[in-house]
Formats: sequence, structure tokens, C-alpha cells
Amino acid sequence: MINQDLLELLRCPVCVKEKEGRLQFVKDTWLVCEECGRKYPIVEDIPVMLITEGDKWVETKPSDLPVPAPRPA
Repeated sequence: MINQDLLELLRCPVCVKEKEGRLQFVKDTWLVCEECGRKYPIVEDIPVMLITEGDKWVETKPSDLPVPAPRPA
């Protein structure tokens, strides 16, 4: 489980440059940007905040995200 204090600090690496970049915790294994819709997997309790990972899932609805989140390639 991710520490709540850490979740409050994390921001979308794309949006934080010009906006707030707030992330929502979804399905206990994903962080979803409220602004751009990029989705970042959490693998073994570690958020994978790579822009390329967020881009892979941007078109996927939060309800369709796989659980557990797949490991990055």
C-alpha cells in the first residue's frame, strides 16, 4: 500500500509543468491524472511515473484498467 503522504506529493510529470497535475488513486494499483487522463501503474508498491507509461494508458477508461497493473516493458 502506498503511503498517503506520498500520494499527496505525487503529481503528473506532464501536467505539473503548467497545472496542478493532481492524481487520483484508482483500483489500489493506478494513479490517474485529473487533468490529462494519463494513468501510471503502481507495481510492488512503487508508482511508475514515467511519461511513456502514462501515455500507454491515456485512452483506457479507469474502469477498464487491469488489476494488478502490468510491469513496464
